[in-house]
Amino acid sequence: MLLSGIAGAVSGAIPLFAFIMALLFIPEEKASVRNITGVLIAFAGVVLIARPSGQEVLTTNLEGIGYMIAGSLSVGGSFVYARKFIVPLRIPAAALTTYQLGFGLLILSLLTDTAGIGTLWTDPHASIGLIVGLGILGTGLAYILYYYIVETLGAVAASSVTYLPPVVALFIGWLLVGEPIELMDVLSTGMIFVGVFLLKK
Repeated sequence: MLLSGIAGAVSGAIPLFAFIMALLFIPEEKASVRNITGVLIAFAGVVLIARPSGQEVLTTNLEGIGYMIAGSLSVGGSFVYARKFIVPLRIPAAALTTYQLGFGLLILSLLTDTAGIGTLWTDPHASIGLIVGLGILGTGLAYILYYYIVETLGAVAASSVTYLPPVVALFIGWLLVGEPIELMDVLSTGMIFVGVFLLKK
């Protein structure tokens, strides 16, 4: 088991990995004081929202941290790969999304254990959430926007959108579940938005 605070902080490293790889592999994405500052401020905001305590770090699952780092490195690398190899092909974002999801569906249909999947359709909230939330909005529309942002803003600025899920989760928890928001949460959110603004060209 990996504690959510640690997971949130490690997943916030995606733009850091994207920034480092962009410097190595994309000559036109040069380092500047502005974007270095933006990356560090936003990452600090993610860490403050997650608030992993020293005790959590000592008792957490190191294997889980390794998987989270590998995942963050992979996602960060995907922004650089898309910018360097996919965007120059000038394929429309909707077409790229269709190809990506089509191949993904094929691979998952061959490898995924579908036992019990029919249970999803017995609950209308789950089935609507699956189709609309995860399918249309969270995957289809998100990937169209992903390719558009990578093309127009660059890999590093585009990767900064991954700083936003902790903020969205924080406010959804407050609105729908009634979870408290502390002053530190507000300050952390402000830091994330400042960092993302600094990364915007």
